[in-house]
Amino acid sequence: MTRLTGRALRLTVFVGENDTWHHRPLYSEIVHRAHAAGLAGASVFRGVEGFGASSLIHTSRLLSLSEDLPVAVVIVDTEPRVRTFLPQLDELVTEGLVTLDDCQVIRYLGRDDLPGETESKGKKSL
Repeated sequence: MTRLTGRALRLTVFVGENDTWHHRPLYSEIVHRAHAAGLAGASVFRGVEGFGASSLIHTSRLLSLSEDLPVAVVIVDTEPRVRTFLPQLDELVTEGLVTLDDCQVIRYLGRDDLPGETESKGKKSL
């Protein structure tokens, strides 16, 4: 059961879609490590267009340039838990951008914490 409200830290990792770690997508490795570290959650967002340190624009509008779109992995948890996770990113991210932002969590409840009865699809109703 995870409950998180109040002050938190948002960790965002910007990498390329084709970046890998031991033949596995880098964004997937980050998500799995965040899960193993017990962080509250992680989401991956695929960009439509962007550029980074290389100054090359990657876009989904041109087939020839749509091969390595930007990807953002966003993780939110308490500051101590996020900062404990940072050394793993030092190992994983050789090219990319990592940012930290203070944020305010209004409400985050793990699935086991939701009040109400279970619906037929396994979700609980409020």
